[in-house]
Amino acid sequence: MNRADVLLFDLDGCLVDSTVPITTCMNLALERVGLPARAPSELVRFIGPPLPASFVTLLEEAGADPTLAPRCVEAYRAAYQEESVRSTQVVDGIEQALDTLVGTAVLAVVTSKPRAFALPIVEHLGLVSRFAAVHGPVADLQGEPKATTLRRALADVAPTADPTQVVMVGDREHDVLAGRECRTRTVGVTWGSGSAEELLRAGADHLVTTPVELVEVLR
Repeated sequence: MNRADVLLFDLDGCLVDSTVPITTCMNLALERVGLPARAPSELVRFIGPPLPASFVTLLEEAGADPTLAPRCVEAYRAAYQEESVRSTQVVDGIEQALDTLVGTAVLAVVTSKPRAFALPIVEHLGLVSRFAAVHGPVADLQGEPKATTLRRALADVAPTADPTQVVMVGDREHDVLAGRECRTRTVGVTWGSGSAEELLRAGADHLVTTPVELVEVLR
């Protein structure tokens, strides 16, 4: 891959391991509307996509009223603010990868997680100094499409950049599809909750299996 001027990173599954706080708070939300908790392994597929749509799917799978999704989102977010700071962890090797990339391009976070939750996590984990900005949607109950968040990030950190000189890095199809819609290049990472098959099906330009390999591709 030719060198890029702007590198945009998804948060959950790409930079950080959010499995514990996300699955814990999803189950708390399900219990709040009278549904049984699910095994964490059954909830991993919902790490990354917009939260409201994930709860609609979970409710429909349980034979429950999908209009309960906003209540689930509210319950989830009430618990997540504290749980996320306590139990989110940096992906092994990511700090070293970011340190290598800083100075070679503009780096920013682009996440489907509301910025009000994402920024404290990035700050608490000591990652914030590597990034020009942290972009996420407003904490509404509708779920902003990832491409909308990506466009806003591009307007902020790279308003005059050629999209072909921008790379969107993420672990789910939503990251890849958003990049393609915004005409950026895309790199899929396989250490998150998405599979290589999912990322390739979405049209990722490259796949990487480790942060070391990510640096090699991006440099």
